[in-house]
Amino acid sequence: MLSILAGIMLSVAATAQSDCYYTKYFNDKALVEKAEKWKAETQAWGGVFTKAKPHASVNATDFYLQYQKNKEEWDKLFKWLQETDLLTVPKGKMKLEGTEITISVEDSKNEPLEKRKTESHHHNCDFMIVVKGIERFGHLDHFSCTTKGQWKPDVIRYDYDKSKARFYDSTPNEFFIFFPDDWHIAKIANDTKDQNIRVIVAKVKYK
Repeated sequence: MLSILAGIMLSVAATAQSDCYYTKYFNDKALVEKAEKWKAETQAWGGVFTKAKPHASVNATDFYLQYQKNKEEWDKLFKWLQETDLLTVPKGKMKLEGTEITISVEDSKNEPLEKRKTESHHHNCDFMIVVKGIERFGHLDHFSCTTKGQWKPDVIRYDYDKSKARFYDSTPNEFFIFFPDDWHIAKIANDTKDQNIRVIVAKVKYK
């Protein structure tokens, strides 16, 4: 048993640079290859959706498996995103009709990293697409994080090592998905003068 556990941990560590671990690891190489190919083929998951593609950081295997388990809801989300003018839709929170998805349209402002909270979710995926401005996201290394407090109700916070975090700047033609194993920070100030953003956040159930 110990040798099996050691092998699993070595496999996990081998997937990360500098002994860091950022997202869920899948040991099935054939599944991972299939998912990477699927992620790259917009028509396989997006249908009519042409506004954006998944960012390189999106876990292809998690995305593939979640789409298969919850295809109807993901399809309705992509259809709404395609058919809606995301720059003019009123800000606020809404339920996507016929789904369990909650959509937040947020006109907001990035803040310095030290003011932003870390988070992850147990029951939901965070789908995020920035349609105006640039939002910087942080992706946290699990090995150097410690939890802060309890789940409230589907969010938990972390203390983390900034030097081991990865940071990505958004563009309107890419979207991000943070699954439960993607511990992250949103709305971090970037290197531009204008920190005002409009972001669409969809909460999709993690099956």
